[in-house]
Amino acid sequence: MKDDLKVSREKMIELLNEDLAREFQAIIAYVVYSQIMKGAAYTDIARELEKHAGEELQHAIKITKQIDYLGGTPTVVPKPVKLSDDAKELLKFDLDNEHETVNQYQTRIRQAEASGEFALSETLRQIIAQEQEHEIDLADALGIEVPKHS
Repeated sequence: MKDDLKVSREKMIELLNEDLAREFQAIIAYVVYSQIMKGAAYTDIARELEKHAGEELQHAIKITKQIDYLGGTPTVVPKPVKLSDDAKELLKFDLDNEHETVNQYQTRIRQAEASGEFALSETLRQIIAQEQEHEIDLADALGIEVPKHS
């Protein structure tokens, strides 16, 4: 099983660039959503989204450092960001994106360990803990349970 997860440095760079594009997507979404959510009901979560934007920027910097360390060139293109006039829909978009990010980082951690990239694994573990906190914040704001991970 462990050998199935082993990836080359080139493949890891490619996968980390996908992760970086997701981090850029999150930064943009959190910055924009935090400013366009209207109404007293969304004041607290809008402030929380601003905080999330800063945390996602730190994640992007950490991923960029790892890509550079592995000898790759970091992407500059974010994944697409969805927009809506409905604040609940924006929160759902964020939750879906965080869910995908956590799933991808779970896989990436296993791949890093199988490939002997233990510093990368440790960096990703720090990031995933914060991503899971974001999921909890968003699920709470939506009044739902955090979706289960595969």
